[in-house]
Amino acid sequence: MLTGNLLSKTYASGKALDNVTIKMEPGQICGLLGRNGAGKTTLFRILCGLVKPDSGSVDITSTRPKPIGGIIERPGLYPYLNAYDNIRIFAGIQGAPAYKTAIEQTLTKVGLPLDRKDPVRNFSLGMKQRLGIGIALLNNPEYLVLDEPFSGLDPIGVASLIHLIHQLAADDGISILLSSHLMGELSKCCHYLYVMDRGRMVNAGPTNQLINDNIRHYSLTGPNLVTSQALKNYDVKMGLNDARVACNAMQIPKLLQEILAEGIQITSCTPELSLEQLVKQPA
Repeated sequence: MLTGNLLSKTYASGKALDNVTIKMEPGQICGLLGRNGAGKTTLFRILCGLVKPDSGSVDITSTRPKPIGGIIERPGLYPYLNAYDNIRIFAGIQGAPAYKTAIEQTLTKVGLPLDRKDPVRNFSLGMKQRLGIGIALLNNPEYLVLDEPFSGLDPIGVASLIHLIHQLAADDGISILLSSHLMGELSKCCHYLYVMDRGRMVNAGPTNQLINDNIRHYSLTGPNLVTSQALKNYDVKMGLNDARVACNAMQIPKLLQEILAEGIQITSCTPELSLEQLVKQPA
């Protein structure tokens, strides 16, 4: 188990963390949601041992060679080297196996091709993120922290990274903590959510519970939604092929059944939960 107990940190610019407590169970994927400047990166630096807190403690229970690995802000890569050589150098620094088979296993685990020999400066952002995760996974850590891993990725890149995160937790038993200021990505991959605002933990709970308790709108996508009679019973803002419906988690199953009964297909149904709504709720 990883636990941060009542962590506080103050810089010259002000208080970055104010008595923050966070806990991760084995194999759990946790999300840390908050605006830019909420204190997420400072918390990650403390958990990884890069910064000492003014008060509080970090306790990590682990039997693996490296208790925790992570990417803080962005992957620190050698842009003029290829992916293979990047992993080889970082493996040497960390005392991890650096022979050919071990390096290729790491590349394969994070979904990178073995035949790319060009410098990583040519890689897409998603591929750089995967390489950074591969480096963080050297020496098989028990815990992995990823600071804004979805930033700048297109929808395909986001979906691919979410699949990788699920795979690492399920297959390798790695507990993963990832941060974002966007609710959508975290809601798709996290068992548990923490919400930070101005250096304080203001909300926390199982992801589904937070969504169900705080959801106020759903975005529906599909053809001919404008013809739906069921939607006329709700406050709806229609788009070309979508509708934003004011309803809660208890109402949405019945509404979807009524729309499908009208012969209208729903291609997606996405809960809209704003960070502001979660920040308003007490922890």
